[in-house]
Amino acid sequence: MLLAVDTSTKVIGLALMDGQQIIAQSSWYTKNHHTVELSPAIVRMLAQSEVHVEDLTCLGVALGPGSFTGLRIGLAVVKGLSIALGIPVIGIPTLEIYAHAIPTQPERRMAAFLQAGRGKYAFQWYTGERKGWKADSEIIVIASAEIPDVLQQPCLVCGELITEDRDKIKSECKQAQLISPALTYRYPTYLAEMAWQRWKKGDRSDVNNLGPIYLQVIGPEPVV
Repeated sequence: MLLAVDTSTKVIGLALMDGQQIIAQSSWYTKNHHTVELSPAIVRMLAQSEVHVEDLTCLGVALGPGSFTGLRIGLAVVKGLSIALGIPVIGIPTLEIYAHAIPTQPERRMAAFLQAGRGKYAFQWYTGERKGWKADSEIIVIASAEIPDVLQQPCLVCGELITEDRDKIKSECKQAQLISPALTYRYPTYLAEMAWQRWKKGDRSDVNNLGPIYLQVIGPEPVV
């Protein structure tokens, strides 16, 4: 049984998977209350699913980029469970979760966005391959105003975008195709599926060195 935990943003996501089906999933908006909401939600999901914590055999966790506090709390909980239960962790970059949800289109490019606060986005390019989308650029931070500049080529666009920026892409980026909002929601089931597949292939994250992906430093603390 795999438990997936995503605290990348103000939307927290949890999912349970046994390899054949999704047993449970939950996602909700939090006003930066990750600390007090995450652990009780895990306990509640396990109880409602009649799954004991000792039944867990693997953990999946979103690595960001994202909220500094949210990622730190999610990773602390997951690493604590991993050490206490002696089970492996699979860390997945958050932008890969968005890409995983989109049916692959070979040789096409796709831009994935995640809100980074203060009018900025974390942004990364992907290319469609036979086995799925593969990142072909570094993750960078761009301002909302820069979006039209980076999308002046034929591409798909997925991820978290506010209404104003989706409208901007529609009007100013004629070669860009926006993915449906339903497909760009960051469902924790996708994280669970990705982590399960990588675990079965023998992938493992070093729990002692596992850390979040941060992209820049503003003031005393790193953010996104």
